[in-house]
Amino acid sequence: MCAHVLVAEDDEMQAELIRRSLLAEGHTATVVHDGRAALDAARLHRPDLVVLDLMLPVIDGFGVCRVLRRDDDVPVLMLTARSTEDDVLLGLELGADDYMTKPYSPRELMARIRTVLRRSGRDGDRRADPVVRAGGIAVDPVRHEVRCEERPVECTPAEFQILLAMAGEPERVFTRRQLLQCTRGLDRASTERAVDVHIMNLRKKLEADPRRPARLLTVFGVGYKLTGGRA
Repeated sequence: MCAHVLVAEDDEMQAELIRRSLLAEGHTATVVHDGRAALDAARLHRPDLVVLDLMLPVIDGFGVCRVLRRDDDVPVLMLTARSTEDDVLLGLELGADDYMTKPYSPRELMARIRTVLRRSGRDGDRRADPVVRAGGIAVDPVRHEVRCEERPVECTPAEFQILLAMAGEPERVFTRRQLLQCTRGLDRASTERAVDVHIMNLRKKLEADPRRPARLLTVFGVGYKLTGGRA
């Protein structure tokens, strides 16, 4: 079972925890932090499932779910700190497929996601390949392998996690802090500046001319992005 999941969660730390749990399960993920971005991402990426926080800025989760149900049949798993019976009933009436309240365990959330995907029939062969592809790069989270234009590339664990995150969301601009979070647990002494070193080393391995990168681009004042759409 491998799916593309849209995570709409305004808490960046919670969103990153969900994203990393999804990647560990072999899924890919797009992460957004407000309701308008969630609707835009749903139209662009056509996800297999949406993990939707209710307390989103711009448009709240109820509003997002209402529009999603009007336009699409994508499964929705609502995730929120609001646990009153009225909230649960309203979410289900709007068409949510499941409802979890915070705090929750990542293992339980992944189990719920598996159940919703299975129930919705979106766990079949359409996304049976767990390899994440973008910009001529293929990242295999199961075999822990990277290929660039079919050429094998040796990566350190931290480089691999950074590249997996960026390939899962091509064209998204990641801050150094966000990319550093991808490597937590690998090197707790790392700083945000260490991300620059990882990117520099990845460019040496992936770019024809590391001094003029065409894949791993710097977005000045913000961070980095991997250019090239998901294959």
